Amino acid sequence: MHPTVSIIVPCYNEQATIRPLLTAIYEQTYARAEMEVIIADGMSTDGTRAEIAAFADAHADLEITVVDNPKRIIPAALNQAIKEARGEILVRLDGHSMPYPDYVERCVADLEAGLGENVGGIWEIRPACATWLARSIAVAAAHPLGVGDALYRHATKPAYVDTVPFGAFKRELLALIGFFDENLLTNEDYEFNVRVRMSGGRIWLNPDIRSVYIARGTLRALASQYFRYGFWKWRMIRRYPGTLRWRQALPPLFVAGILGGTLLTIAWPIFGYLLAGGILLYTLALTAAGLQAAGQHKRPFLAVGLPLAVADMHIAWGAGFLWGMIKGLFTTEGAKRQ
Repeated sequence: MHPTVSIIVPCYNEQATIRPLLTAIYEQTYARAEMEVIIADGMSTDGTRAEIAAFADAHADLEITVVDNPKRIIPAALNQAIKEARGEILVRLDGHSMPYPDYVERCVADLEAGLGENVGGIWEIRPACATWLARSIAVAAAHPLGVGDALYRHATKPAYVDTVPFGAFKRELLALIGFFDENLLTNEDYEFNVRVRMSGGRIWLNPDIRSVYIARGTLRALASQYFRYGFWKWRMIRRYPGTLRWRQALPPLFVAGILGGTLLTIAWPIFGYLLAGGILLYTLALTAAGLQAAGQHKRPFLAVGLPLAVADMHIAWGAGFLWGMIKGLFTTEGAKRQ
């Protein structure tokens, strides 16, 4: 017999994307009778719950349960869903995602083979809409210049990694390391995987495990997302200093360099040349990446769109990280795991 699987999904106001997710789950190659879906909804104010109810009525052979998440934060949603779940294996998905048909089957196979304590795969990032900017953001969100060594966005070979998105793990792991940390409003997956690794577990990335992820559609939405990522990454590093990676250090150093260089230029104008030189080198690097992407994808708009999106990601992430540091000087919140 196959292990029973609980697919846990945090969501809030996902009316536009929840049905494609549920359809993708329904079309899984894994035995439908061995799966259940637990959706922790943050009290959605749009038609999300109506969409879920309509889908459940039309697909009675897939068990779908909705639980309330009044805290409206992702780790609380995951914990609420886990408490409701009955499966031997937990597979985390997202309201913006669509797993490939063999996603659950491959996750279970790798777990059963003992390849890792938490397993996951690749994000295939797609645009939120058909505009040239949204399509540029989707390319930037998987580009090494934008995400560095985050292998789950562009890996081609299996590997042991620091983290995976939407991990799958056996329920017994929770007895060893605990649930998701509700003191973090984001980075909860990474923090969970830190504890997996600290317990001696392994995080397994298999590029054959694939899910579609819908990127943000505008620079403003992208900046908001990455500012939040940067802010909460500081909380993570404050708690686990050894988790800092080079790709995470560069954006705050770049933003701090611009701010510091600007202040120095006011006092000593000669520093303006250094500041201008640094910004010029950065612009040239982005331009080269944009031109390369435009040629590779045969989409001329990427020559402009990719540099805009990558700069947006870098500056927002770096600013969020620095703001998190500044706020951290005046509060102990998040310094220790509660």
